[in-house]
Amino acid sequence: MPDRRQPDSPTDDNPYAAPPEGRPDQPWQPRSGGDGDGGNGDGNGPGDSGGQRGPARWDPTDPIQRRARYALLAGMWGFFFGIFGIPSVGLLLGALALYWGISALRGKPAAATGEPGAPKGLDALGPAARPQRTAAVSGLVTASLAILLAMSSYALQLAYKDFYVCRDDALTKSAELQCNSLLPDNVVGDVLKVRL
Repeated sequence: MPDRRQPDSPTDDNPYAAPPEGRPDQPWQPRSGGDGDGGNGDGNGPGDSGGQRGPARWDPTDPIQRRARYALLAGMWGFFFGIFGIPSVGLLLGALALYWGISALRGKPAAATGEPGAPKGLDALGPAARPQRTAAVSGLVTASLAILLAMSSYALQLAYKDFYVCRDDALTKSAELQCNSLLPDNVVGDVLKVRL
C-alpha cells in the first residue's frame, strides 16, 4: 500500500497533534463551530445558535424532571411485578408512580418566579417540558395498570378464598387436585385450576 501522507496545512484541526516546531504549547480550548472564525471565546458551542442553547437536556437537580422519570420507572416496574405475580410490590410501586406522576404534572420548578402570570408545573420548563410530560403521563398509565393488576389479583384471592386455602393446605398432589371442585366452570376457573 503506498504511503498516503497528507500535506501539512496551517489550518490542521487535529486536537491530538503536536504543535508545530518553534511554537510553544497552548492550553486546551474548546473547538469552534467549524465556521473558520476560530471561536470568539464567548463559550457558545456548536449546538448554540444566536446565543441560545440547543435542545433542552435532562437536569437531575430539578425535582419536576426527577419525579417524572421516577414515575415512569416505578410504573413500569410495578406493571412487571403485577404481571409476574407479586402484587404487593406492584401495588407499592404503582402507588409511588401515581404520586410522582401527579406531582410532576402539577409541581412548580425549582427556579420558579413569584410572578402571578408565570407558568406553573411543566409549562414553566419551556422546551424541556415535552419529554418530561411524556414520562409523567407514561408513568401514570403504567401505574394505573400496575394498580389494576394488583387489585384484580387481590380480588381473585378474596373471591376464591376457599380454593386458595385448600390449595395451600393440601399435603399431596391428589389433595391439591381435589381443590379444583371449589372453582366455577368458566374462564377464571380454567386459569386458576391446579393441573397435573
